[in-house]
Amino acid sequence: MDMPSFQFLAAPLRLHYGADCLLQLGRELDRVKSQRAAIVCGASLVHEATLVARVSAAMGGRFAGVVARARAHSPVSQVEMAAADLVALNADAVVAVGGGSAIVTARAASIIAAEASNVHSLCTVPDGNGGLTSPKLLAPKMPQFVVPTTPTTAMVKAGSAVFDSVSGKRLALFDPKTRAQAIFLDPHLLQSAPQALVASAAINTFATAVEGLMSRTGHPLSDATLMHSVRLLARLLPAVALRDSAALRGELALAAILCGQGTDHTGAGITTVLGHAIGARHGLENGVANAMILPHAIRFNAAHAAEGLAKIAAALGLPSAEARSELAAIVAEIEVIFDALRIARGIRHTGIVAEALPTIAESAIDDWFLRGNPRPIRNSGELLEVLKLAW
Repeated sequence: MDMPSFQFLAAPLRLHYGADCLLQLGRELDRVKSQRAAIVCGASLVHEATLVARVSAAMGGRFAGVVARARAHSPVSQVEMAAADLVALNADAVVAVGGGSAIVTARAASIIAAEASNVHSLCTVPDGNGGLTSPKLLAPKMPQFVVPTTPTTAMVKAGSAVFDSVSGKRLALFDPKTRAQAIFLDPHLLQSAPQALVASAAINTFATAVEGLMSRTGHPLSDATLMHSVRLLARLLPAVALRDSAALRGELALAAILCGQGTDHTGAGITTVLGHAIGARHGLENGVANAMILPHAIRFNAAHAAEGLAKIAAALGLPSAEARSELAAIVAEIEVIFDALRIARGIRHTGIVAEALPTIAESAIDDWFLRGNPRPIRNSGELLEVLKLAW
């Protein structure tokens, strides 16, 4: 057998974890010589004055102000206003506080502010040969620091997906210079998010890790982080519905970091793509949409992902079996996990009508994550097939 070729470029990770972790934020800002760091967050977090004060106090005299522009799915209009706010504050670093949308908004706004251009000229585009081309974003970027409130893979990413409401498409901005300089898993911030939002973010992470293991571009190094992420989440997710604690939320966040690191090398697949398309158009949380789609996506891809199924089965603690029974066991185990979280089976239960499905499929066909799907997607009709099964 020929030896496959791949590159493994592991980004450095500076992680501070625990009750006193924010004591290190000032030192981390000093490391990048920041004197005017701005907090980027959502409007709801501003009302939690004690939480913002907790972070700004840790920044000391380096605190420049708050940019409360983050919204679900990071709409382009809000990101552009955040960029203008950062320029107005003369910020030299960004501290993203919140969930995935806050973290993505902070990164994308930093890119727009530094490049002094519009989103459409900065985003990744198809190259005409079935691949993607990202423009070289050469301007120096404000260092990013992340204080998450949910277990989101966005913590460790360098890409930022924003939603263009005009075209109904997600636009991807990629710049390695916007990867977090440091992450702070603080129990007060992690416990601030509603339990349902934490569960949704963790489901999104779980679905992304499962799809990463089924990807065509995986290898043993990415398998290591993704399999352990699945292993942790399979144990932790049912507990979210039964109890809550800082320790549980901390472990969920660690699982998200593992997933984010692994999917840097694998990407995701149609569950993630369709979840994004549904969420952006219909206001549904990505995790809820993913839970409804994932079992059907696994069946859709099964014939093209035998090795991936074996990895998922092992991570879930299922015994090895022949492919057909292994697939059934994986889907059954995943549905048990989602049932424990009381997530309805079927998109119809969210109020999305069947007539909306073709538009969702069409809007998703250009999503870059489709390139990692184990079964090649030839047209939007195949995505519609999965949506109909999930409806």
